[in-house]
Amino acid sequence: MEQGAVRTGKGLAFRGCSHFRQRIICSLLSGKSIKITDIRLEAEVPGLREFEMNLLRLVDKISNGTKITVNETGTGVYMQPGSLVGGLINHDCNLDRGIGYYLEPLIWVAPFCKNPLSITLTGVTNNEQDTSVDLLRTVTLPLLRHFGLLEGIQLKIEKRGAPPLGGGQIHFTCPVIRELQSVQLTEEGKIRRIRGIAYATRVTPQIPNRVVDSAKAVLIKYQQDTFIYSDHYKGNTSGLSPGYGLALVAEGTVGSTGEDDNQMGGVVLGSECVAEGGSLPEELGRKAAYTLLSEVANRGCVDTSNQATVLLFMALGPASVSKVRLGRLSPYTIKFLRGLKDFFNIKFKLEPDEDTHTVMCTCVGIGFQNINRKIF
Repeated sequence: MEQGAVRTGKGLAFRGCSHFRQRIICSLLSGKSIKITDIRLEAEVPGLREFEMNLLRLVDKISNGTKITVNETGTGVYMQPGSLVGGLINHDCNLDRGIGYYLEPLIWVAPFCKNPLSITLTGVTNNEQDTSVDLLRTVTLPLLRHFGLLEGIQLKIEKRGAPPLGGGQIHFTCPVIRELQSVQLTEEGKIRRIRGIAYATRVTPQIPNRVVDSAKAVLIKYQQDTFIYSDHYKGNTSGLSPGYGLALVAEGTVGSTGEDDNQMGGVVLGSECVAEGGSLPEELGRKAAYTLLSEVANRGCVDTSNQATVLLFMALGPASVSKVRLGRLSPYTIKFLRGLKDFFNIKFKLEPDEDTHTVMCTCVGIGFQNINRKIF
């Protein structure tokens, strides 16, 4: 059974397993201890899952002085956060979840570490459940430019790893900053071009080509400037399991993510589909294309998968007004807003726009500063 946060002295108490990552990361950033009880209490196998324990081990690696206690049944967790140290780290991710499950919270905390973060993660690079490393590289990281992370942040996909055996590997580096910048993302503009990558591991090279053809047949009707790369991984870089998928990115006219453009970046929307048992390449290509068109139709400046990231950085920003136009708020985003209020005591002003069916989100940041950084 889920319920809202209960304040206990200097910390917060929660019940249930939902939004586990959100609560762990917000605890690290806010410095507030948390206690989570009744984790899957009524499930056939109660308690934390192995991928959640794996996340706690990763938190222990990137921080110093963090105390994590799990009870004997695994249904209760107590965490007293320490300081974020960053540095050189290697971590093997649990194969039940994708690398994106672990990389996304790292992106949230990496700018506030004591030392620049340089981490190598191994596991499943692409699955249906978690945000893929492709979208984090092509959509999430460019969005961080608006908050002042302009140089030094990089995500390199060294090996692909499809479920169930994984075998993928990525390397993520992020500099540290003193504080974030406020943002004004209110104009969605028009889509100037669409780019994508169809990847395949341990399958015939014809499959990604079939995916590309079916996706372009849909997208070319809406944007002539559409180009999708075909990337077939071989040998040691192809992981341990066969698989394929398609990641698409739509770039807006307000700013650009191109390497030859000096602007800070504009609207970047993404979508992805990963092959499941029995799915055809043509079906996957069309599904990914229509998913991207759905994101564009939402008319937000941020796609659904990155709503929480942008709202978190707005909350941590300077004590000035930040605005962002979002499409339909996902249930996860709504719960995330409540979590931000619990941990940081910050409220967002949400103004629905009847004409565009979007939501204008406005807040004044808490002025969060990186006290862990050595030299400013």
